[in-house]
Amino acid sequence: MIAIISPAKSLDITRKSLSNLHSEIYFPKEADLIMAKLKKLKPAKIADLMDLSADLSNLNFQRYQDWTTASQPVSSFQAMFGFNGEVYRGLDASSMKSNDVKFAQEHLRILSGLYGMLKPLDLISPYRLEMGTSFAISAKHKNLYSFWTEKVTETLKNELQGKPLINLASQEYFKVLDFKKIESEVITPSFLDAKGADYKSIQVYTKKARGLMARYIIDHKLKKTNDLLAFNTDGYAFNDRLSKGNNWIFTRG
Repeated sequence: MIAIISPAKSLDITRKSLSNLHSEIYFPKEADLIMAKLKKLKPAKIADLMDLSADLSNLNFQRYQDWTTASQPVSSFQAMFGFNGEVYRGLDASSMKSNDVKFAQEHLRILSGLYGMLKPLDLISPYRLEMGTSFAISAKHKNLYSFWTEKVTETLKNELQGKPLINLASQEYFKVLDFKKIESEVITPSFLDAKGADYKSIQVYTKKARGLMARYIIDHKLKKTNDLLAFNTDGYAFNDRLSKGNNWIFTRG
């Protein structure tokens, strides 16, 4: 199986893998094309486009100017280790052993607005570009979904070769894929917490739980979807009553 997760807005580029190994990104020409357009944006335009403060827009303006795929700048980082949101706190890549990192490299993918899709050890530079950003790449591609869907779907399909796909990405990123062309079983786990007499999705907990499940897959070297039913990290458990079809619900509390 292959699990997919979203990137994070925040970064910690000081955190490195146990290994100095790194891999090459799938789409260097496409990333260069997007970045060439981002480099032309002034801080005020970046702030407006991405709804950022002046400080964050200036930071990302400088990141765009410094960005490159041509070499290995000091600021570059391995994708799985540099992203720093709730998903990645759940994933806790820094505590992985070398065999865990190797398994993750083969069975985990990160969707990205700038890079399309990443392997855990792909070497990338600091950036900010969410998949849902209303950013036209060309007359043909009015947004990032249009630009990336065919490329990412075909690449992922070739890697899956019919194996199941575990969707641990947010809706913003997951909808870049064309499921009719994936030709694999797609399981979408959801994570709910008790709220009174009902269960609710609480965003911060859901994000971390996605990372926890990705880590569970890696730790246990899972290859069969049914093995996911035993996921019990952080108090979650499979809820057969609430689950429907390939939307698997895990609840706690």
